Amino acid sequence: MKILIVDDHAVVRQGIKQIISEMDGPLQVAEAGNGSDAIRMLREGQWDMVLLDINLPGKNGIEILKQIKAEWKKLPVLMLSMYSEEQYAMRAIRSGASGYMTKETAPDELLNAINKVMHGGRYISAEVAEKLVFDQDEGGDELPHHLLSDREYEVLRRIASGHTVSEIAEQLNLSVKTISTYRSRILEKMKMKHNAELTHYAIKHELVE
Repeated sequence: MKILIVDDHAVVRQGIKQIISEMDGPLQVAEAGNGSDAIRMLREGQWDMVLLDINLPGKNGIEILKQIKAEWKKLPVLMLSMYSEEQYAMRAIRSGASGYMTKETAPDELLNAINKVMHGGRYISAEVAEKLVFDQDEGGDELPHHLLSDREYEVLRRIASGHTVSEIAEQLNLSVKTISTYRSRILEKMKMKHNAELTHYAIKHELVE
């Protein structure tokens, strides 16, 4: 079994490797610190599963997830993130992830999730499963932030967390002009006028801590 761990923190990767080492059977684990390296490694060999973080330098985990599913549709991807389910789980599942769990999850639960996903199952909480069913009903996807692209959603969360346009530009390695354009699109799509409204909305819907 070959598993690729994609996370920008070496300590986290080592911790996950230590947990995975307790699994039965032959096991090969490799690491990537960013999305570009992950895609390159996937193209260079055969893999059985990817453990993917959301908060990555350059393209974020959701963008990398979409690229993975476009090239390797059947490759299982388990998202392992510091963000709560309310913030990213639905986007991850809709983008093709086989599961989503936070980094605070107990080691035994991580092993259970890996085994389940490796055998074609999904690992999601009851709350996320309920939301997925609800979204199949008419009007189930009408919340304003569902209209945002993945990059717009990320910028929204950073604005709501109190970061300035300049800070967000530096964090995402984009120009101030580009971030300002994203901000304008977010306000337009969500029918809001200023950052205070965005922040209030994000807190109300638990999109930020």
